[in-house]
Amino acid sequence: MLNWKVKEFNQLTVDELYELVQLRIEVFVVEQACVYQELDDKDQIAFHLLGYKDGKLQAYSRLFKSGTLYEDASIGRVIVRESERAKGYGQELLEHAISLITNEFHDDSILIHAQEYLTYFYQSFGFQPVSDIYLLDGINHLDMRRWRGKNE
Repeated sequence: MLNWKVKEFNQLTVDELYELVQLRIEVFVVEQACVYQELDDKDQIAFHLLGYKDGKLQAYSRLFKSGTLYEDASIGRVIVRESERAKGYGQELLEHAISLITNEFHDDSILIHAQEYLTYFYQSFGFQPVSDIYLLDGINHLDMRRWRGKNE
């Protein structure tokens, strides 16, 4: 199990911000060989969900309340450090993210822009495809939505 923190942008320490950006670049830019603008001016309006093990960031996502970025609440930048992926941290991360959005933000609908190869992973949490597959930053994606009540 990971130790979890959730923080708004202005609550992040410099070290936490550095570590989360470093992890995002390590996976999304380097590992996935995807050249795109990682810093996109959305971090400032997001809630940052950080999962730590032994003081090191292992899992992360950013969360948006409904009406902030989209009409629905949203989960993005879902990431687990490559060396930690077979340990169930992805499931733990999604469980925490969904719980925060439904129980703390009181939002009923969650939107994600999922990488296509993770469709079944997200479906296991009640997300359903709501778009055709499209290319985003050189990787196939599709929009998926989860509705409280219909999925619980």
